[in-house]
Order: sequence, then structure tokens, then C-alpha cells
Amino acid sequence: MTNHIHLICRAKEGFQLSGILRDFKRHTAKNILQSMQDESESRQEWLLSLLEEAGSKNRKNKKFQIWRQDNHPVEIYSAELFKQKLNYIHNNPVEEGFVSVPEDYLYSSARNYSDRATVMEIDYNW
Repeated sequence: MTNHIHLICRAKEGFQLSGILRDFKRHTAKNILQSMQDESESRQEWLLSLLEEAGSKNRKNKKFQIWRQDNHPVEIYSAELFKQKLNYIHNNPVEEGFVSVPEDYLYSSARNYSDRATVMEIDYNW
């Protein structure tokens, strides 16, 4: 999606999912900001000002804020719930009007499940 991400994931034994999400947000935010500052783009100044304004409202930030501070985790405890959440994620770009079918969204794992070319790997160990 253009402004958020959905994941079905789990932490390996000995790791906490909250720490993984924290590190993911830190790493991606740093790279997004670096890319925005390195490459001249017509919306660069506007975007950076929005991110700086958002960051000023959060005492935990030094300057910019990319990600929201909260997460909405749901424990997946059954195959039925897994399918429900996976279908929700796959249909999100359709509901938003970006594509007609989930497999057409380039950054969706629906492409993996339908054997279409994809830009990401997924682990089927569920």
C-alpha cells in the first residue's frame, strides 16, 4: 500500500516481534529519508516538511517521523484466521482501487501464491 504495510510474520525463538518491528521501522525510515535527501524531486521539500512536522509532535523523535508509533498485532492461532488475514491483505489494494485483482499489485504476496513474477520472497512455513 502507499501509506502502510501489512505483514504476517513471526519471530524466531529467542527474538521478540516488537524488537523486529522496531528495527524494521528504524532501518526503513533511515533509508527512506536518506533517499529523499539525496535525490532532487519536485515534492522533496514538501514531503520533508510534513515528516518534520509529524516528528515535532513526537518526543521520541529527533527530527522526522516516517512510521506511526503504534502497531496493531493480531495473534494468528488457526488456519482459518490465517486465511482470513491473508485474504484481507491481498484484497487491500483492490479495495483501495489500485488494481482489479490482488495479483496485479506488484508488491503483494498474492503474486507469489499465483506463481506470477514478484519483487519479494515469502516463506510458506505456516
